[in-house]
Amino acid sequence: MSAGGAFGGNRGARPVPPEKGVFPLDHMHLCDVEKKEYISCLKTSGHKSEICRHLSKKYLECRMAKNLMAKQDMSELGFGKEDNSEISKEESGNGTLKGQTS
Repeated sequence: MSAGGAFGGNRGARPVPPEKGVFPLDHMHLCDVEKKEYISCLKTSGHKSEICRHLSKKYLECRMAKNLMAKQDMSELGFGKEDNSEISKEESGNGTLKGQTS
């Protein structure tokens, strides 16, 4: 039998961590409020993530602020300028989305 084994592959190769997806867990619960808001929104919206997108962004911003993940521009994480305008509409009380009339 070879030294690599059936499932071992090339044992001499050095592992390379993924670019995204690995970051410290929030052991100190620094972003629990944001996480719970997002999860609650998902539950009440029937798990339609687009409805809770603003909370997802808020959670990621919290993680970056508390050094639980690398700081990145939100556009690199799939959030554009439209996402910011949705938040400002919601905060101003307008609440109408693009294509909707009051």
